Amino acid sequence: MYQPSPDKFGIVFDAGSSHTSLYVYQWPAHKENDTGIVSQIHMCEVPGSGISSYVDDPAQAGEVLKSCMDEALSLIPSQQHKETTVLLGATAGMRLLRLQNETKTHLILDAVSKTLRLYPVDFQGARILDGMEEGSFGWITVNYLLGTFIQHSYINSWIHPQQAMFGAMDLGGASTQMTFQPSGDIEDNSTKMFFRLYGFDYSIYTHSYLCYGQDQAMKIFLAYLIEVNTTSGNVKNPCYPNGYKAIVTLSSVYNSPCVSTFPGDIGANITVEGTGDPSECQMAIKNIFNFSECSNKSCSFNGIYQPPVHGKFYAFSAFYYTFNFLNLTYGQPLSFTNSSVWMYCTREWNELSASYPTENKKRLLEYCTSAMYILTLLVHGYKFNSESWNNIRFSKQAGNADVGWTLGYMLNMTNKIPSEGPSFLKAHFYNLWVAAIFFIVLSVAAGLVAAPLHCYFRNACSGQEGWK
Repeated sequence: MYQPSPDKFGIVFDAGSSHTSLYVYQWPAHKENDTGIVSQIHMCEVPGSGISSYVDDPAQAGEVLKSCMDEALSLIPSQQHKETTVLLGATAGMRLLRLQNETKTHLILDAVSKTLRLYPVDFQGARILDGMEEGSFGWITVNYLLGTFIQHSYINSWIHPQQAMFGAMDLGGASTQMTFQPSGDIEDNSTKMFFRLYGFDYSIYTHSYLCYGQDQAMKIFLAYLIEVNTTSGNVKNPCYPNGYKAIVTLSSVYNSPCVSTFPGDIGANITVEGTGDPSECQMAIKNIFNFSECSNKSCSFNGIYQPPVHGKFYAFSAFYYTFNFLNLTYGQPLSFTNSSVWMYCTREWNELSASYPTENKKRLLEYCTSAMYILTLLVHGYKFNSESWNNIRFSKQAGNADVGWTLGYMLNMTNKIPSEGPSFLKAHFYNLWVAAIFFIVLSVAAGLVAAPLHCYFRNACSGQEGWK
């Protein structure tokens, strides 16, 4: 006879702009909401680039998912497959494609859904997350894993820690998200998200900056350099290491809706040459932001409202990967971080190539640009200073899982975080109420029995006959 598994499982595909990842989650079936414990037991990188790249072959967007899906199901008991929730969330890469070609966007999502429906699982669909969802799900993930929503007390009951929530900063390939709980009111309702979790209300600020993810920002930056520095088809790039030179097709730069239309022949080539000048690099990167337009008294850049940063933050995805390569994820102060980035940006290309022979050459080339971009975004955009910088933790994981929007998405879609207080807590108070009623009834019954007995023995002591 089939016995239910003591655990349940969920699978989430993170279909990002540059690649797709699969995450497998596991939690105790008999406790679910009352434990707050969801573990990540596996992660698989889907081969190839992001699903938005399969515009000319939508069916392939589904085919590439099979290897990771097979791998994930091999880890889950076969009798649990039909109960395993499977979700696919696409982010900014697909949001950009939808702006360019909505028909091809639907074809890709249909192909992905067709593939995943072939598996004996509880497939809940494939869809594009909007920016506010992506930011807020990341915020839920961070605080869920760190136990800042609720904690289990020593008296076997749930308590609210009454501590500040962690902010969440995500840097993807096509967008970046800033989400946190401000100390005061949120003045722009378009940036406000409301949640009721475990019986407590949360109002958070969140905004997603489409086109300001790492990959798209690199395109915007290179397009800026092309427009201001082109001389006879040569472009000087101060963020590329000195000694680097390569031929770049204009079509590879101007193939994105994030980049303005090129006035000339997009089929032409240009030569990009690195100069390794961190000062010029920083000044050039600032030009892809608009720091002067601010109709609100508090904003980040491009006129976007943002309250002053408050509390501690987790910075993940490309924030972490870039700074981890530079060994800057150990809580170093802003001054040290800044000087380390500048030092890296002065290194020669031949020296870098020799020092990191196994590192991907494209990433090695762009670490200076990425790091300087992150510094500009965090300091000049989000307004972190030398003091608040110390509240940022650059990390890949929190608790027992990778930080990102996927866990928060699964928790939301499968209702693993209750909007009201945990059922255990309700049961705890219910049991106390039942016990109190039982005690009262028992006391009354005991009194009714005790009164006649008292009378009987009192009459016997006085020589009178008692009850017969």
